[in-house]
Formats: sequence, C-alpha cells, structure tokens
Amino acid sequence: MAETWLKCSSCRTDIPHGGMYFQCSVSTCNRPRTRLVFCSVACWDAHLGEARHRDAGAVESRAPSKDAWERELAAMGPAPAPAAPSPAPRPIPAGSPAPAFRPMASGSQAQVNPNRRVVGDASPSTAAAVEGNIHLHDIVDSEILIVVSKLKKYIKDRSGMNCSDAVAEVLSDHVRALCDDSIRAAARDERKTVLDRDVPRPRR
Repeated sequence: MAETWLKCSSCRTDIPHGGMYFQCSVSTCNRPRTRLVFCSVACWDAHLGEARHRDAGAVESRAPSKDAWERELAAMGPAPAPAAPSPAPRPIPAGSPAPAFRPMASGSQAQVNPNRRVVGDASPSTAAAVEGNIHLHDIVDSEILIVVSKLKKYIKDRSGMNCSDAVAEVLSDHVRALCDDSIRAAARDERKTVLDRDVPRPRR
C-alpha cells in the first residue's frame, strides 16, 4: 500500500498516513464508501458550494496509520460490483406513429425513470424525484438585473477602475444562472419558496 492515505476530495493533494486533514461535520459526507476528506479549510469550503449543507463545519482530524487503515479496509470487505448499465432504447424509425398512451392500472405505483427529465409544469415533489429538474420557462427579454450605478460605484471604490456598461449584461446572465440553481434547490426540498440557503455561496 502506498504511503498516501487518501487524496483531498477537492484539489486531489495527497494526504499521508498520520497527517492532519479536515472532514465535513455532516454525516453523509463521511460514509465509509464515499468519505470526503480535505487537505485544508479552503478545500472544505469549496465543497460547500456543491453540497449546499444547511449547517456544516470543518472538523480537524488525523489520518489513521498505515496498519490501522489496512485493518479498516479489511473490515469493510470488497467494494460492491457496479450495476450493469441499462440497455439503450431502440430508435424509432422516421415516419413511425407515436406510441399509444396506456393509462396506469388503478392502485399501481408510478415508477420514475431516472434518465427522464421533467419538461412540463412539474410539482416540487416530482421535480425532486427526477434529479431535482424542473421546467424553467424561457425568458425572451433578458433584462438587466444589476443596478448599473451601484455596480460602477463598487468597482470604482474598490479598485479605482472604471466599468463598462456591458459588464452589467454579463453579470445579469450570472444572476439568472444562480437563480435557476436556487429554484432547483428549493424544488429538491419540495418547497415553493426560494430561501437564502438555496443560493450557491460565492467563491472568493
């Protein structure tokens, strides 16, 4: 076994046996098969942008010795074999009639296809069941969502630089993307209200 225990889950830096590392305080990040480890608080903080934990902290820990790690791996046993991929659907020849709709029998339970995307006005619960995807209506008029005067003042006060008017248009696109991510996060929690915790944290 190599002298490296694990690699940092963010930057892939080697973490040696017996070395200090940080782990997330959320239990789901520390399961034996999918444990997340970080070489620094900055790498743990980068992980929060994707995990969107409601309340989390970085816990300083020490990696196990080489012998202790070997015993832990032996106790865990072999990793489960990956599931076989689903067969690809057969293509429908051009000109073929659309398949007939077959209603589901009364009392049967609906099965959600994990490869299907919700394309209608789905309820939050349905959106959460299908990878958190919901239908987002296209906005024809891409309005400026930034207060240009305040944007220019911030850049001027912070750096002494001037700011082009076109910056507000690009930033508005970023804001729209953040709003879309926040909407999906609220749908995964089966809510109809976007909260502050749904908004991805900025990276500095």
